[in-house]
Amino acid sequence: MKLIPTAVSGAMGVEVDAHADERGLFARTFCAEAFGAHGLATQFVQCNTSHNRLRGTLRGMHYQAAPKEEAKLVRATRGRAFDVAIDLRPASISYLQWAAVELDSERRNAFYIPPGCAHGFLTLTDECELFYMMSESHAPDLARGVRWDDPAFAIDWPFPPLVMSERDAMYEDYKGASS
Repeated sequence: MKLIPTAVSGAMGVEVDAHADERGLFARTFCAEAFGAHGLATQFVQCNTSHNRLRGTLRGMHYQAAPKEEAKLVRATRGRAFDVAIDLRPASISYLQWAAVELDSERRNAFYIPPGCAHGFLTLTDECELFYMMSESHAPDLARGVRWDDPAFAIDWPFPPLVMSERDAMYEDYKGASS
């Protein structure tokens, strides 16, 4: 397993080393020791899955406010997605920067998103499914979001979304740490 730094401080691409033989393959997808050595979350208390019927589905950009900021470890279990993190931590060296990893179920890669970052994705295939490991339980009263196309972030999406929820489409421009 390789942890690959991105433009967002603490966000890591996770590449697996698959060992294949006549039976199939085996790959380590998470290691608390390796994550801990990089200062990343090592305990996850909730797992979620997101099934998306159509290519071009956008979900995001979501985060959870203090005191329940959450780290996420996200992977595609079916299909491919353009997965994005935006750094919303004012004290971070990468504040307001974004990073993306193309998640691919065939590559079995993942994206680690640190607490304090907004997260979202755009599906690149029909029938795309993502699996999330979360460091905090969902707290609906602390759920927040920022607009996917906010000029403050200037995310370079591969193409405009074709499907999104009304909630995701209605987020306002980011106004700083109090948003």
